[in-house]
Amino acid sequence: MTVLICDPTDPEAIQAIEEAGIEVDNKPDITPDALMEIIHKYECIVVRSRTKVREPLIDKAENLKAIVRAGVGLDSIDVEYAESKGIQVLNTPSASTRAVAELTVGYLFALARRIPQMTVSMREGKWEKKKFLGFELHGKTLGIIGTGRIGCAVAERADCLGMHNLGYDPYVNEADHIEFVSLDELLARSDFITLHMPHTEETHHLIDAEAFQKMKDGVRLINCGRGGIIDEDALYQALKDGKVGGAALDVYEEEPPEGSPLFSLDEVIGSPHVGAGTGEAKARVGQVAAQKVIKAVKS
Repeated sequence: MTVLICDPTDPEAIQAIEEAGIEVDNKPDITPDALMEIIHKYECIVVRSRTKVREPLIDKAENLKAIVRAGVGLDSIDVEYAESKGIQVLNTPSASTRAVAELTVGYLFALARRIPQMTVSMREGKWEKKKFLGFELHGKTLGIIGTGRIGCAVAERADCLGMHNLGYDPYVNEADHIEFVSLDELLARSDFITLHMPHTEETHHLIDAEAFQKMKDGVRLINCGRGGIIDEDALYQALKDGKVGGAALDVYEEEPPEGSPLFSLDEVIGSPHVGAGTGEAKARVGQVAAQKVIKAVKS
């Protein structure tokens, strides 16, 4: 029984798999071409967002029992095709919830008080107190699009800040700390909007030029979910027009977003897809992934 680790994985998780009597090949930098050549040897692979598991690779995986995604999103895997071949597709949906929720709340503060822009100004030797008049989060309305684990965790934290939470999710209509409304009502009433949905055909460019026109003037937008949900060209125009007062992005349609005009705008702040990037979350993801690998291989 052999497992291939295709992306960087917590060393303690690898050790746990080995201690269960399973052989592990740890190749965290494996290229797509190299993976295609050796995939037939393995009963299970562990991937993160870097490694894409598409139909041609699955066709080569003649001994594969399971694909374990150490993380939440499954958009990098052709799930239905894999399952049609009898391959389990597993992920670790709850392990990184807290980390992503906390980054989202951090972005709420950063947008309200323009913390990154003030830091740049100070580094340039400036003292621009009047320029950086901010506002409080207390009493503001937060629109949460996608009210799964992470969306609900954000709502719980925002509630503690005195914010009023609106929620929209086509599959959920009840949760603590959230008033559920239609998408159009959420867009119209929210001072901040945060996205926590998977990127699918249904959600592709859900936030487009038409959606921006339904929002309040000066709305702030956060995306720590998935790239592709926002039409980035439409976002750029909405920022240029002043319709959107600020945007905080952890995910992008193309990663990295090389040459994106968004980062030519002072109103945009961002991070390199690090929502789950805490030591604690990585350890939890690794632990859960190890448990799922062991169960899948030994079943």
